[in-house]
Amino acid sequence: MLQIAFIRENQEKVINALAKRNMDAKSIVEEVVQLDEKRRATQVELDGILSESNKLSKDIGELMKNGEKSKAAILKEKTVINKEKSKKLAETAEALAAELLDKLYMLPNLPAAIVPEGKTPEENLNVFQEGDIPVLHEGAQPHWELVKKYDIIDFELGVKITGAGFPVYKGKGAKLQRALINYFLDKNTAAGYNEVQVPHMVNEASAYGTGQLPDKEGQMYHDKTDDLYLIPTAEVPVTNLFRDVILSENQLPILTTAYTPCFRREAGSYGAHVRGLNRLHQFDKVEIVRVEHPDKSYEALDGMVEHVKSILQELKLPYRILRLCGGDMGFTASLTYDFEVFSTAQDRWLEISSVSNFETFQANRLKLRFKDKDGKNQLAHTLNGSSLALPRVLAGILENYQTAEGIVIPEVLRSYCGFDIID
Repeated sequence: MLQIAFIRENQEKVINALAKRNMDAKSIVEEVVQLDEKRRATQVELDGILSESNKLSKDIGELMKNGEKSKAAILKEKTVINKEKSKKLAETAEALAAELLDKLYMLPNLPAAIVPEGKTPEENLNVFQEGDIPVLHEGAQPHWELVKKYDIIDFELGVKITGAGFPVYKGKGAKLQRALINYFLDKNTAAGYNEVQVPHMVNEASAYGTGQLPDKEGQMYHDKTDDLYLIPTAEVPVTNLFRDVILSENQLPILTTAYTPCFRREAGSYGAHVRGLNRLHQFDKVEIVRVEHPDKSYEALDGMVEHVKSILQELKLPYRILRLCGGDMGFTASLTYDFEVFSTAQDRWLEISSVSNFETFQANRLKLRFKDKDGKNQLAHTLNGSSLALPRVLAGILENYQTAEGIVIPEVLRSYCGFDIID
């Protein structure tokens, strides 16, 4: 969430920055500022009446002590009037604050200066590409055919048990999935990330804290009985570990990693581009989250990008990195890099990771602060990245490593799997 003081003092800057997201924010920014002015004016009036009431109470006490009951009675009448006024003003101030908060929730984060302009994914900027695209044998197949051939993932069985988008992993498919999770976690912990296990459901405050609400409620599974949400990513519970926390400056940075299943409704997703593992309602993901000093968060973002690169280099998958344009960037991010693996059998790029800096946007919602060297509270910066999302990584391995004899396991995973080939 953008800070109201920043908006108030930088209205044109905010409007111009959000234009890079193809958003005409002039009217809502003006409305936010006007609401804040009303709220502040109401609060000033309320504070004045409360101050006057405190003085009247002291004066009444003195008059009663001196036996001047008639004068005290006159002042008591005034305190009754002030009490009624202050009650109404407090209700008005509370209503204005709630309305202001609702408006602030509607404003996305400001894009960083280097975010390219654009409206569609086709306008994202390719900033890095590495790895040779393999030449597959004649008769090579996409992964949804391979998993049937080798009986390692059963999509139909998942439909029977739950519905579309909930696959069942079997035999060597289940072992390869587990191997990837362990490998990703080992890579992350070796890089200094502290592993945690977190709940797979969160309350409304947590979903608001990281920006899933009110922006993405249509994508989240909601248990109305207990008012809990199944997590769309480990980012939500992990980042909320630090909600309402004041850190000391010397505690920064904080690096955390977690494996969780993830749940997304993905309403309206149909067609060949979402076949097989390309788009699921339940999938596994390993996440990395950082809490950083504002002066060091972009250096940290670069480090996260390099870390994800190192994983893909070890897996020996062809990949590229895109800097997302304003129109394709998520609601909460200031800057996002997407990683995509090339699927040779599908002849297209598959997104397998997003690495983002949110600056103070999430921290302002979370009230995540640190005390600087002068003892003042400052908002921290938060960052997160997929390291990695499993379905499309698995799809890339199955398709790019297939041979006429079977699917060869990447060398770095063999000690985790306990086998070299799926045949």
